[in-house]
Amino acid sequence: MSGFSDNRRPAPGKPADEKDLILLRRCRLARRVAPPGGGVMLDLGCGNGAQTLLFSEDFSEIVGVDIINRHLLDFRERLRREARAERVLPVLYDGCRLPVRTASIDYVISFEVLEHVEDEGRVLSELARIVKPGGVLVMTVPNRWWVFETHGADLPLLPWNRVPFFGWLPRRIHDRYARARNYSRPEIVRKLSSAGFTVTQGVYVTAPMDVVRWTPLRNALRKTVFRGDDTGVPVLSTSIMIAARRT
Repeated sequence: MSGFSDNRRPAPGKPADEKDLILLRRCRLARRVAPPGGGVMLDLGCGNGAQTLLFSEDFSEIVGVDIINRHLLDFRERLRREARAERVLPVLYDGCRLPVRTASIDYVISFEVLEHVEDEGRVLSELARIVKPGGVLVMTVPNRWWVFETHGADLPLLPWNRVPFFGWLPRRIHDRYARARNYSRPEIVRKLSSAGFTVTQGVYVTAPMDVVRWTPLRNALRKTVFRGDDTGVPVLSTSIMIAARRT
């Protein structure tokens, strides 16, 4: 557990824009380990549903949960416009107990959520409760070794909140000022293993460079240094994706 639970709460997350490349990258990587035959999927931290609906043709039923009601209202409006409400259910989550039955979920995705929660252990325990034996969890968390702090930090005397290499500082410093946690791959593997999951795969998700506003430069970077959905070089990755099976 990081120092956040003792000192202050992490900042809430913000849904990705449906046009962001990172959504497509996560989806392609997560599909590699999805259970065959569909079944029931749960998206923990579904936000406005932009990521969730990329999986809508892969599963017979999808439950999206989030703690922020306005995001769920946007999600429901999207479902209404696209006439896809029959198999997708957005549900408000109280942050404590997931609103689904024990051992009822075949596949869970949770992208860039764990770093924001107040109690990591409780959330991972709930995920272990709801996933069927042999079911799959795919989770992404911010990569400690990315050059920039992806969620920013409230640093004294520095108005710019994405200072290079800030995420590499010792935990006691990082967690004092950062707006969310970050993780090394061994750290997140240990947390999932302790919660009752067997980790089967861990990859570094290539930085999508969405923050680069000049289109020619962004396209050039995506075609060269930051091409491909995953990378073997940790400093080229914004997040870590872990796939794990419920034991």
